[in-house]
Amino acid sequence: MSLLLKALEYKNWADRRTLDAVGALDPAQGATCLAFARQQLNHMVRVEENFRARLQSKPGLHSSTNTDVLPELPDLDQRLTASNAWLASYAAELRTGHMHQTLSFTFVDGLRGSMTPEEILFHIVNHGTYHRGAIGHALDLAHAKRPADTYTVFIHALEPQRRDA
Repeated sequence: MSLLLKALEYKNWADRRTLDAVGALDPAQGATCLAFARQQLNHMVRVEENFRARLQSKPGLHSSTNTDVLPELPDLDQRLTASNAWLASYAAELRTGHMHQTLSFTFVDGLRGSMTPEEILFHIVNHGTYHRGAIGHALDLAHAKRPADTYTVFIHALEPQRRDA
């Protein structure tokens, strides 16, 4: 369980770096990148909010994984930050017996699925990594600063003494 908790801590750290980089874009010069980043962040948080509901044995909150009208960056920042806090709290309180309990649900495309809480948390970490990579590429194309957000950078920032090992 400790690696899963560390992975969620990493996700929070990497999301924060990405949100800060997107927030630093010049709205005029980086308009295309900003729009793309908002679309990716909106998708990320909607997926997380749906899986959060599933972890609470509730129906998904959203009937789609994105929207035609995108929320503004401050709203996405707030929702993603809240999602990360909830996920970390949930994982810290998750008991071993419940970690492998199968949860059944319906995806937004209408297909049925089942996953354990552990698998859902892993999926959320992995899903965020994929979309932050896409945002990073957009930042590169906009000639903006792209934050280093790999797990190796995270773990060495968290535990700098590992550089001397």
